Amino acid sequence: MGFNHAAVFDAVAGAVPDRECIVFGDLRLTYAQVQERANRLAHLLLAHGLTVHRPRSQLQGWESGQDHVGLYLHNGNEYLEGEIGAKKARAVPFNVNYRYVEDELVYLIDDAAAGALVYHAAFAPILARAVPRLRRAPLLLQVADGSGHGLLPGALDYEEALAASSPERPRTRPEPDDLYILYTGGTTGLPKGTLWTQAGIYDAALSRLATGVDGSSLESIAASVPLAPPTRLLAIPPFMHGAAEWAALGTMLGGSTVVIPHSTTRLDPADVWRTIERERVQVTVMVGDAFARPLADELERGGYDASYLTVLITGGAATSPGVKARLTALLPQALLIDAAGSSETGTHLTQVSSFAAAPVTGLFAPDPTTCVIDEAKARVVEPGHDGIGWLARRGTIPLGYLGDPAKTTSTFPVVGGERMAVPGDRARLLADGIVELLGRESMTINTGGEKVFAEEVEQALVRHPAVDDALVVGRASDRWGQEIVAVVQLHPDVRVTDEELIGSTAGNLAGFKRPKAIVRVGLVRRSPSGKPDYAWARQQAEGGGRRPA
Repeated sequence: MGFNHAAVFDAVAGAVPDRECIVFGDLRLTYAQVQERANRLAHLLLAHGLTVHRPRSQLQGWESGQDHVGLYLHNGNEYLEGEIGAKKARAVPFNVNYRYVEDELVYLIDDAAAGALVYHAAFAPILARAVPRLRRAPLLLQVADGSGHGLLPGALDYEEALAASSPERPRTRPEPDDLYILYTGGTTGLPKGTLWTQAGIYDAALSRLATGVDGSSLESIAASVPLAPPTRLLAIPPFMHGAAEWAALGTMLGGSTVVIPHSTTRLDPADVWRTIERERVQVTVMVGDAFARPLADELERGGYDASYLTVLITGGAATSPGVKARLTALLPQALLIDAAGSSETGTHLTQVSSFAAAPVTGLFAPDPTTCVIDEAKARVVEPGHDGIGWLARRGTIPLGYLGDPAKTTSTFPVVGGERMAVPGDRARLLADGIVELLGRESMTINTGGEKVFAEEVEQALVRHPAVDDALVVGRASDRWGQEIVAVVQLHPDVRVTDEELIGSTAGNLAGFKRPKAIVRVGLVRRSPSGKPDYAWARQQAEGGGRRPA
């Protein structure tokens, strides 16, 4: 029983119009102000014909009947306005990874057939090169950011365009089965748009942040929001990732306040703690050790009042027990919640650490929709099942992957007569019902909260004339959680430095996908059929190659 996000937002804004909705540095926007700005954006999109064209009932699970609006933005109020404003127009916002290089960006925008892009001016130079290569010319809405880049040809200034648009609620009738799209790297190394209904993702992820709100109807939401004590949530990771986007959207749809630190282009621990102190933040969201370790380092230096902080949510990457112990010692009043999930499942596993209990990693309490199915993906296993199975979600799950019927069928199989989401994580269901999460079956490396597919990096490396063969694996890193290591076999007659090899991938890979280290071997080991021996490659990675400070 979920709802359209624009409809929920309007219900909340009508109930608490003067409550702070978004705090971003010195900018403070109430629910009424965000509602007006989202209305203006919706009218702007509608004026350019961007809306719904085919009802959901006429479409397959991998099809969309709506126009798509890319959010190519650092964190800020414009990202969240884009989420709500596009949905008011019955267009579909989607996340654009701003770390992508030109080829990756062109692929993503073309895959989404974007009708519009809302982007920070800092990205104008790369868009200037990418837009002429696109199959469809999108409406360009450029957000000023102090970078000094002028408007691209044909682009509209975001604030000027909103000012010229109507502040009234558009006459569209958003439906619960309007789409929600979240792009992920997927197991093939190429971005894939996961298609949910808005009602589905509301149930699977967003409504969890609406503490104290009666979600049985839009009317009950409007009636209960003024009575529920609002929280102030600081989302540190980029909104372009599901964990932060869900936290921010869920907070807004629950009538609470989203706080954004001043620094949005990099993690600035001092800025984070100053913001937490100044805004009396109660909940924060981060990504694994890559965020938790520097935040703990800064908090240990002292000088910050974090006494209002009661919940730290970490998702997207594991947080090690040692770092958890440091944080809970520094913040004895707070709970540290590991929230596990994926774009295909929403959030469906949790693990809670506190000052009173020794922290662990990898063991999770499942919610009622979570199950483990057997190796053959034929049945749901019982607690204590002897063997490794596949983590799955039943009940409310996505419709499919945009434009990909084959991948839709394989990731959302029918198990025991019930359609489930099986994104590829391996797991054990222990005798006490706790899920032991073992990791993704495919070779995906999680580095600093970013998921990187090994084969994509290998393909970029072997383009260099000095590389005869390469395997790419992850290696434990205090800073990144995992760092990308390339085990390479070089042509004996070509000399090349490690830096040159890594630099050669810059034209094909975003910076976070490039290897942090090179390990040279005489021969890359493969099976007789040519399949890579990743276990061997990991041994080589652990035994050699530089380890950056």
